[in-house]
Amino acid sequence: MPNQRRLPRPSEDTRFLMAGKRTEELKQEEPWRLFRIMGEFVEGFDTLATLGPAISIFGSARARPDQPHYKAAEAVAARLAKAGFAVITGGGPGIMEAANKGAREAGGRSIGLAIELPNEEAPNRYADTVIQFRYFFCRKVMFVKYALGFVIFPGGFGTLDELMESLTLEQTNKIHDFPIILFDRSYWTGLADWLRNTMAARGCINPEDLNLFALTDDPAEVVRLIQECLHRGAYLKGGVGTMRHRGGRRRSR
Repeated sequence: MPNQRRLPRPSEDTRFLMAGKRTEELKQEEPWRLFRIMGEFVEGFDTLATLGPAISIFGSARARPDQPHYKAAEAVAARLAKAGFAVITGGGPGIMEAANKGAREAGGRSIGLAIELPNEEAPNRYADTVIQFRYFFCRKVMFVKYALGFVIFPGGFGTLDELMESLTLEQTNKIHDFPIILFDRSYWTGLADWLRNTMAARGCINPEDLNLFALTDDPAEVVRLIQECLHRGAYLKGGVGTMRHRGGRRRSR
């Protein structure tokens, strides 16, 4: 008899997505689920409303402390903290832990937006403020709403999801002049080439959409690129980052 894979306990996200197409029992949970979703938004808004200027950092949860990407994320977060930015991560291990650690040890605000997963891990110990989410879509709103830009390290599907969502939001003018920095050229150049040589070449995006992000290998350049973007027509209002459209585009580096 072949081995059967044991399915993990369904998360709230799983039950939410199943409810519209499964049993009456699941459908009956929907009204109560709306209150849980609303509660997650309320907690996020209340907790982060006075955060001030912040940058969200993404990357693989599998990065280890002895690996270059972990050390680079730590360095980037430390430089951002010293430049006056809070650092927001997904609150987990790997790159998230490194960024929270770098921000805290440099004296900055260190925020972790954790998520319920089947193979659940506790939030890393370097996040000073932790918000626990059940629903990915509630959490993703917080990453964008309270950040002035994204720094994206090598990672997997979740990292690509955050990258593509941020590019889509800026391309469609839902957010304006939002710096999106991809760290490690050797990792991201293949994707950038595909966007240029396939997607743009076939007319699926405009050539200028390639200027919505920048590539770098230098922690100092990450901070410089972000500051340049924010200084060209950006302003901070009421302690929360708010971007004005300044026109023009960044060059993809």
